[in-house]
Amino acid sequence: MKLPAFLQPRVLKQVLSAITSARYTTEFPYVPYRPIEGFRGRPKFDETACIGCGACAEVCPPKCIDVIDDLESTPPRRRLVQHLDACIWCGQCERHCPTQLGIRMSNEYDCVGFSPEDFEECVEKELLLCEVCGTTLAPVDQIRWLTRRLGALAFANPTLMMFRGRELGLIDEGVKSQGDEVVRSDRLTLQCPKCRRKTANFV
Repeated sequence: MKLPAFLQPRVLKQVLSAITSARYTTEFPYVPYRPIEGFRGRPKFDETACIGCGACAEVCPPKCIDVIDDLESTPPRRRLVQHLDACIWCGQCERHCPTQLGIRMSNEYDCVGFSPEDFEECVEKELLLCEVCGTTLAPVDQIRWLTRRLGALAFANPTLMMFRGRELGLIDEGVKSQGDEVVRSDRLTLQCPKCRRKTANFV
């Protein structure tokens, strides 16, 4: 006669082993859980290191980071809004961040909330606009990071030269024509690539 499953020697051995051995489960939430080294938790912006370039939003697979430019505010602002309820914690944002510090994966694994707003993280950056056409050039922090990274080579680009000169207090403002047409003298202003090409090819 075949014994019931709970009376078979193999099962009894497993039961006795489980009773006498230490438990495998943690005591979370009563005791905080410490993730292992290299654990990929929720990504977090570092407001001081983030340059607002939006590279994280470009490479995000679930598209959970929105880049919102407000050109009507004074000064113009860019908001990077991360929706953690849609994030898959893949780490692509950290991997492709130009500064390697703007957004980092943390050890935080416990994200709770009662509304979509509870899962939003936001960082704001001042925008730099083209002084000829008024379109978005780049966040100020991005241009500043670029000029510092290039060093003396930044002065080979008129826009970077003007920006750096203003930061150093060497230039008050650029020279812009009063007319609607783009002319060569407009090269001494902060310009987007489109306007830069027009002034470079002006005859």
